[in-house]
Amino acid sequence: ATIDNADAIYFYAAIDGRESYLVRGQTGDHAHWRDPGAVCTAPKAPHYMIFEASEGVLAGDSGDLTELMPGTKAQTGRLDSSTIEVALDGSFEILFAPRRPADWTGNFVSTFRHMDSPHPTDPERGPERFADYISGRQLFYDWSIEEAIHLEISCLDRVGQVPPIYSTDRAAAELRRCGQTARNQIQFWNAFWTILMGTYGERPGTLPGIGFRRNEFNQMNVAGLATGGGMSTNLYAGTIAALGPDEALIVENQILETPQYVGLQLGNLWDESLEYAHRVGSRNGAQARVDTDGRLRWVIAHGDPGVQNWVDTSGHPEVFVAPRWAYSQTPEKKDWPQVRCRKVPFGEVRDHLPKDTPTFSSEERQAEIKVRQRHVQQRFRCF
Repeated sequence: ATIDNADAIYFYAAIDGRESYLVRGQTGDHAHWRDPGAVCTAPKAPHYMIFEASEGVLAGDSGDLTELMPGTKAQTGRLDSSTIEVALDGSFEILFAPRRPADWTGNFVSTFRHMDSPHPTDPERGPERFADYISGRQLFYDWSIEEAIHLEISCLDRVGQVPPIYSTDRAAAELRRCGQTARNQIQFWNAFWTILMGTYGERPGTLPGIGFRRNEFNQMNVAGLATGGGMSTNLYAGTIAALGPDEALIVENQILETPQYVGLQLGNLWDESLEYAHRVGSRNGAQARVDTDGRLRWVIAHGDPGVQNWVDTSGHPEVFVAPRWAYSQTPEKKDWPQVRCRKVPFGEVRDHLPKDTPTFSSEERQAEIKVRQRHVQQRFRCF
């Protein structure tokens, strides 16, 4: 897992995978879901969207690192915008159920999975797994015209039924569970970054020889429930940029097979994204300039170097650097993106970029920030 994605809205609903659920939505121009080169008009659908049904706890809810053991949790199904069927009026429906009904021909995600191997901590448990929740993301690329899709969900087995009166006992139990979940999340992620990743250096309880690299990317990997979560169509890499006041980190990315999405986000060492509305704490492929040699280069620095692809540290001396690449179908390893970085003096940034890199003016930066501020307000509005 990595920091939250500044390009994303995250959504989640607890379910009983033995029942059937219908998710409905209404989207704007979505031609780019089938044709990446399509010219779209506002309002435009999010650049990418995914729905995932999973069995087990949400990453971190257990408070115990053993939840990362392979086979402890399972994804029962997923569907992304590359294959979602949308009606001519922009509406769509997705059925989540243990099995596809014989008369259902539309979008479908299974909430059932038969496991081939026994549960690693409960070998007596049967092989049948039913989803405990639906989760997903809407990813935004062009923040100037893309708008969030409002979703609704209903349990088809209980439509029209009146639920039991909300009792004080139920309220008290849910409050206790909420408090315990918050405690578990803090415990889990502190252990994850301290012990498994060695983020904060050697200290009691850390593993010898394990340390999160500074200014050097770790090995790229596929996201999954056994790696702390993350969008299952993502490839991840990461490093910590450790920069002095007059230093910058140049990240160079060569893409061999075009992904549905590419973006780079910065976060603090508590795993939280940096400011991305009033500052440029992230930059995706649509917001970045691709150099004439086909490579994408980001410049991470405390101050504006006067180039378009600057990503702002917000003054943090150390920041998580989290690039992401989304593929509906994971390519072969030989076709994975290549990413590397190097630390340079801030005053010499241009010496390490292509000579035809244009200057990005303060007026252009102000206009860029204006777009970000407006989009973030719209994205997270509650009506």
